[in-house]
Amino acid sequence: MDLEKRPARQQTPEARATPEARLTPTAQGSAEGQRAREPQRAPEGCLVAVIRIPVRIVVLVLVLPVRMAWDALVVGGRLLTDTVLRPAGRALLWVGRAVLVWPCVALWRYVVVPVTRLLGWLGYRLLVVPAVWAYRYMLTPVGHAIAWVVAGLRAGCGWVARGLLAGLLWLYRWTVVPVGLSIAWLVRCLVVVPAGWLYRYVLTPVGHAIAWVATGVVWLVRMIFTGLWTGVYWTLRVLLVLPALALWRWILVPVGRLLAVVGREVGEALGHAWRVAGRISLAVGRFLANLFRWILVEPTRWVYRTVLTPAGHFVRDTVWKPVAAAGRAVDRVTRQALTTARETVRQARAGVRSALFGQPTEPKSVPRREPRAAEARTLGSSTTALTKD
Repeated sequence: MDLEKRPARQQTPEARATPEARLTPTAQGSAEGQRAREPQRAPEGCLVAVIRIPVRIVVLVLVLPVRMAWDALVVGGRLLTDTVLRPAGRALLWVGRAVLVWPCVALWRYVVVPVTRLLGWLGYRLLVVPAVWAYRYMLTPVGHAIAWVVAGLRAGCGWVARGLLAGLLWLYRWTVVPVGLSIAWLVRCLVVVPAGWLYRYVLTPVGHAIAWVATGVVWLVRMIFTGLWTGVYWTLRVLLVLPALALWRWILVPVGRLLAVVGREVGEALGHAWRVAGRISLAVGRFLANLFRWILVEPTRWVYRTVLTPAGHFVRDTVWKPVAAAGRAVDRVTRQALTTARETVRQARAGVRSALFGQPTEPKSVPRREPRAAEARTLGSSTTALTKD
């Protein structure tokens, strides 16, 4: 009746919208981007479905022992690492430090560094200081004198060179230039002009004729080789290229696609079988762990908790505590007896000493020369020199 009295929930347009429509624009954009980034797989045919299931079954049967052996090796390796290798490595590291690092550090700190500092100080005193003194008081004055002599020689050489340069310039202007101009005029008249006439009216026509003949020969050779190449090209195309293209298009490509599908399915089957074998191996490992716990650990814990612990408490309360209390009492009595014997021996030794040498003289008391403590100030007293009583 209560259910019939309840009003039907009115759904708003936002509530009637799909979950994708209720997403925020940012979430919709991220979801669309993720779907766009996912690789679009081509539709699979019946051949892929027929190949997939048997391949996955066979691969699972083959991979499961390998995965279980791998998980067992991993667990054994971790146990070996935690119980043997890591402590051994730490021990070897400590031994290596104690045998190699610490002696080297001590050698460096207490031998090499002091010896190096001593050698540096000796080198500074025996080499650097004499070298600086020689440079400052011997080499510097000698260098200044040599520089002054070189400057004088350079000034004299410059003056001589300027005089020689002026003489050579005068000789070039009034001797070499006129002779050169006359020789150039003769060369132009006797060589250049006849050579230009010979090139223009003899060599140029002959060269044009030779070029025309060479062009014709080249065209003829090109035509011959073009015909030969065309024949060889079509012969090779008909005899080799077209059969190879047909073989590639109608035989190799389908076989390659089939092998690609089989390889892809085998790879996916290996991954799927490895994951399934991991889950099976995990379940087997948990079963073995629980079996080991219920067969060995829980009985051992029950025996320790219900048998060994009460027995240990009984032994502690009935045997160990009384024995410990008796031992403490014996220790206390023994210490008291030793203290009494030691005091008796000390008194007997003092009595023998006083009987043989008499009583020792007591030291006289000497008045103390320390300042007295300051007295408390009252209304009738003063600490000044004028009002002091």
